[in-house]
Amino acid sequence: MIERRVLVTGAQGQLGDAVLRAFADWDVVAHTRASLDLANSGAVAAAVAAATPAVIINCAAFNDVDGAEDRPEEALAVNAFAVRSLARAADSSGATLVHYGTDFVFDGTSSEPYNEDSAPSPRSAYAASKLLGEWFGLEAARGFVLRVESLFGMSPSWGGRLGTLDKIVRAMMIGREVSAFTDRVVTPSYVEDVAAATRVLVDGNVAPGLYHCVNSDHASWHDVVVESARVLGLSPRIKAITTNDVTMRAARPRYCALSNAKLHAAGFAMPTWQDAVSRWLKSFQRT
Repeated sequence: MIERRVLVTGAQGQLGDAVLRAFADWDVVAHTRASLDLANSGAVAAAVAAATPAVIINCAAFNDVDGAEDRPEEALAVNAFAVRSLARAADSSGATLVHYGTDFVFDGTSSEPYNEDSAPSPRSAYAASKLLGEWFGLEAARGFVLRVESLFGMSPSWGGRLGTLDKIVRAMMIGREVSAFTDRVVTPSYVEDVAAATRVLVDGNVAPGLYHCVNSDHASWHDVVVESARVLGLSPRIKAITTNDVTMRAARPRYCALSNAKLHAAGFAMPTWQDAVSRWLKSFQRT
């Protein structure tokens, strides 16, 4: 194991890109889908053994929520069994493992933010695969599972896969009408803040385990979109919709706000989602 060497999987994704920046002063071994097949347990073990990292950060995921209903084996291979391989490789090399979970492990029937002790109740193949991945990640001797939600934070030049809010903001900026749910309550997660929290947990003397790594406060998607438009100084056409207005292959939790109180108690106070959105969108105005 080499001190201050980190192996990052899913390095070409939006979160992976932010994690690479957060650990820029470390010796970074970055893997993409092309360079490492996470579904191949032998390849995972060999990659970790070759890198001898102190930390493994898994930013890879099968995120096609609806597609997972038709391709559950693919979702399980990436979201669950790949995490098991990484956890075993981490233990073999004495490394810390960081894996990212999701709010979708909950059924959305709560009326207050879920905490780490709330009982999961996945309602889709995607959600089930992510929950199994959490369990595997927590089997690592020093394993962190950080649940994130509604990730956002593309740079102005970002050309990769976009999160929901990123897509909506891009549409508003070119004058298109956008739709936003009034009955889905979320706690958005700015990738820069998630990466910063990851760095603090890895650097600090923090107990491994499950943490909700989201920005503070919560709101409906409609409220988040309205606030984004305000920060940008736009007056877009925003169509208010409900989940009953849209046919989706996989079930989505309606109320999926997460409490980050445990993360705060561990030494990292996440900014509010409003502050995060403001910082993110001001980066567009500077370019």
